[in-house]
This record gives sequence, structure tokens and C-alpha cells, in this order.
Amino acid sequence: MKCPFCQHPDTQVVETREVEDGTALRRRRRCAGCDKRFTTYERAEVSFPAVVKKDGRRVDYSRDKLLASLTLALRKRPVGADAVDAAIGRIEESLLQTGARELDSAQIGEWVMHELKRLDDVAYVRFASVYRSFKDPAQFVQILEEMTLARSSRAPRRRGKT
Repeated sequence: MKCPFCQHPDTQVVETREVEDGTALRRRRRCAGCDKRFTTYERAEVSFPAVVKKDGRRVDYSRDKLLASLTLALRKRPVGADAVDAAIGRIEESLLQTGARELDSAQIGEWVMHELKRLDDVAYVRFASVYRSFKDPAQFVQILEEMTLARSSRAPRRRGKT
């Protein structure tokens, strides 16, 4: 790597450390030409698949758009920023694990719904109503019934006294 001060082509790594969150390496380097020290960072470069919209347009994946959707659904709900970041991380992990170059926005929407269901029932219903374009109140009732049924099947059964 060239020295940023004198452009000398020979630099030596003096120290290597992991950055606090574990997503990068921090390297201290020393120039063999001018003896100045400088820091470089090494991060993995990942490329997310392109998102294919319902109308066929292809757009780049945007973490900001995903965050905005989750934030809107979770508006005024008791869910912390750490939980939202973790949900985005799981969605992005799923995106990368597909290995696809393109992915339908519908698949991402399903992953968002899954994460919202884990985080907050009200946010899940909010998102579902927009994402699935609810046209009448019966659709709200249907999704609420599905959630109630799923919750009752997950609840531990109580045994009577013997």
C-alpha cells in the first residue's frame, strides 16, 4: 500500500486490531520512505441482490428503505432500536444467503412481516394492511383471527389439579 504522505510504495503493518463491533480490521502502518504512521481499515465487501419491484423495475437494495418501513410500522410502539437493528440484520443475512443476483420485493416483504410478527403484533398488522393492500375491515379481522389462533396454539397448556 502506498504511503498517503509521500506515495512511497513500501509500507509495513505495525499493529492489527479488530474494530469494536467485529466488522473490520484496523491496521497501523509505517512508511519505509518517510517513517510516518497511518491507519487503514479493512472491511468485507458484500453485494446485496438487486430488488425486482412488482412493476418489473430493478433497484438497488437499500438498508435505509428497509429501516424506514420498519420504523413506520413500529411508530409509537415499545420496540427498541437494538431490536430493529437485529431484525434488519436477520433480513440482510437472509438476502445474502439466497446467493441470488436479483430478488423479488415480495420475498423481502415476507421477511419483514416475519420480523415484525416477532417484534410487535400491532406493527405487524399495520405493515400487513399496507403490504397486502387490505380493501375492507374483514381482512383485518381475518389476520387478527390468524394471530389469535397461532398464539393459542403456542401457549403452554395448563393442567388441572389432580
